[in-house]
Amino acid sequence: MAKRDYYDVLGVAKGASPEEIKKAYRKKAKELHPDRNADNPEAEGQFKEANEAYEVLKDAEKKAAYDRFGHAAFEGGMGGGPRPGGQGDFSSAFSDVFDDLFGDFMGGGGGRGGGRQRAARGADLRYNLTITLEEASSGLQKTISVPAAVACGACNGTGAEGGAEPVTCPTCAGMGKVRAQQGFFTVERTCPTCSGLGQIIKNPCGSCGGAGRIQKERALSVNIPAGVETGTRIRLAGEGEAGMRGGPTGDLYIFIEVAEHDLFERDGTSLFCRVPVSMTAAALGGEVEVPTIDGGRSRVKIPSGSQSGRQMRLRGKGMPALRGGGTGDMFIELAIETPVNLTSRQKELLREFAELSEDNHPESESFFTKVKGFWDSMKS
Repeated sequence: MAKRDYYDVLGVAKGASPEEIKKAYRKKAKELHPDRNADNPEAEGQFKEANEAYEVLKDAEKKAAYDRFGHAAFEGGMGGGPRPGGQGDFSSAFSDVFDDLFGDFMGGGGGRGGGRQRAARGADLRYNLTITLEEASSGLQKTISVPAAVACGACNGTGAEGGAEPVTCPTCAGMGKVRAQQGFFTVERTCPTCSGLGQIIKNPCGSCGGAGRIQKERALSVNIPAGVETGTRIRLAGEGEAGMRGGPTGDLYIFIEVAEHDLFERDGTSLFCRVPVSMTAAALGGEVEVPTIDGGRSRVKIPSGSQSGRQMRLRGKGMPALRGGGTGDMFIELAIETPVNLTSRQKELLREFAELSEDNHPESESFFTKVKGFWDSMKS
């Protein structure tokens, strides 16, 4: 079968520039690569055909010969083009764009010479810190103890005995990756000797075993600003785990949890306090002393005839807003308390009071009027 025109194989015009030819070949190689066409038996042959075409057209002398004589330029010893049979030097052609395609085929990335990994960054750490509502209101300076990997002092984090510098890996020549020829294409893998770092340590540090870091518990002073609430995250840059062999240090994230309070409930910057009030104080009016989150006291006047659930506001007695923005309010909710364990005399007085106060319960009258209307509507 007659060979196809090399320009048609790559899908470019005869006057295409080297950049256009390489771009077209890259597209074809990506499209026809056998790894992506396991169910297409013709893909391998087309892939080889594209390699053959690119092997000629990428070379200025071979391209000039092909433009003048066509396929005959490489038949009968006329030139140093593809081998007889049309196979071409596939590894040579494919290696020109291997680095560009490697990320697509193998899940890797980077261009030629970019395979070496940098020293590994240390892991970020999380620390859960529980504080009281009072501490969240005022803010505090707290010392915490964090177990983490820190740079080894014996080798200054290099991993080598005496702090000596690592040497270039002889297996990969510092690239961090090695290539192996498999058939007509090349496979690139992480260097097994240096694990992709591009460097090795001849004499590992006796303290850290060559890792460049050791486990140690550190005491850190943390500033907790006023106004934090459950879920607030504080980042301490560079206070996480040390990196491998001198790599950058990770960060420490402190997650705040504010414990529940016996007296106050919080909603953002607002505080709520449920205050029990005697039945007589609610009926006659009076005053009640309530606590505030800063440890102070405030006297609240109770209007006569107050009902359970009534709220009164104490301005500026709530929680501070995080990073400024003022202070919220505190709300007092009255809970009218019914007396228990009454004496005979107290019961007698309450019965007398009940006989004299039939018209003093407007909420009850309104409710039972609605109930009567509901029953009447159900009957009809």
